[in-house]
Amino acid sequence: MKGVDIIEITLISKIQIYPTNQQIEILNNTMFQIRKALNYISKYVFYNNCLNQSKINSDTYYYLRETYGLKSQMAQSCMKTVIAKYKTNKSNGYDFNLVQFKKLEYDLVWNRDYSLNKDVFSINSLQGRLKIPYQTKGMENYFDDKYSFGTAKLVYKFNKYFLHIPITKDYPQTTPFEINKIVGIDLGINFLATTYDSYGKTTFYNGRHIKAKRGHYKILRKDLQECGSKSAKHRIKSIGSRENRWISDINHSITKALVDKYGANTLFVLEDLTHIRTVTEKVNINNRYVSVSWAFYQFRQLLEYKSQMNNSMVIVVNPKYTSQTCPKCGHIEKANRDKKKHIFKCKNCNYQSNDDRIGAINLWNKGINYIETNSKEHSE
Repeated sequence: MKGVDIIEITLISKIQIYPTNQQIEILNNTMFQIRKALNYISKYVFYNNCLNQSKINSDTYYYLRETYGLKSQMAQSCMKTVIAKYKTNKSNGYDFNLVQFKKLEYDLVWNRDYSLNKDVFSINSLQGRLKIPYQTKGMENYFDDKYSFGTAKLVYKFNKYFLHIPITKDYPQTTPFEINKIVGIDLGINFLATTYDSYGKTTFYNGRHIKAKRGHYKILRKDLQECGSKSAKHRIKSIGSRENRWISDINHSITKALVDKYGANTLFVLEDLTHIRTVTEKVNINNRYVSVSWAFYQFRQLLEYKSQMNNSMVIVVNPKYTSQTCPKCGHIEKANRDKKKHIFKCKNCNYQSNDDRIGAINLWNKGINYIETNSKEHSE
């Protein structure tokens, strides 16, 4: 598209597949052999300090084929999976240690190891091609020329089989000059999100019930930790996974609602809460868990990609003084805000409102400044 900025966005679609008992036996055998192969290659990489695929291929290929019965493309995929894992660890700053593959997973290259249409999922196995029904809900819109499928991962979890598929599409991007709506979003705990928009409307997304449920999880986790048994540790892990899924669902729900509500050409303004965990010492010890462990960064990521998909944009700004500044007269003072009562009252002009609403208004004002600055620089 001439004259229009384009961005490539990749989403991960997670679907469940429903193999028959016979297919389950074949899938399990295939994934068991692949796991053995991954760990064999990993040991080779570690003990030889080698990440060169050509060298790994020449030294392990025939062993993988003969010992584990892998097909040619399976052996190559296993090498790439191991190399990618070691490189990821290195880029994340981890020491060069032996990587162990414990989960049953299978990386699948599109149109070689797997294919997918509106009716069936087809996968390569040690005993040939398997055609398996899958959960079609949510996949209907992806079968056209605008979407491309990447290397998927077959995962065995909770006694079920899931397919994680990267789906990529190009999206046109809005510019500051096309923005016609601004929304300031203050993130918090009592109100998970408070918005103030260009229509002068404030919306509160209540978080009190969320705070209560997280408190319940905290107590439950503490009791299990004190128990210390093997089953208790397993339960803690299960609770953690459940809580993370629940948090993700809430963040997905709110960000989707915001993007659907305001449509295209909207500027969403958030505080940069990247380092929120570093303020732990300033929070009452009884409130630290719920105050600093909510997935604010995940909220931002979800809002960013959903905005990009809907021709809108997100900016993050310095949170300094956002909750202390009077939006009416501009007076900045820490005493303006009463955190316990959740009230903001300006010591200069006596303007009063909910403190989260004040934060959202100030973020909206920063959005105005952002647009004005960009327009001025563009005109010059």
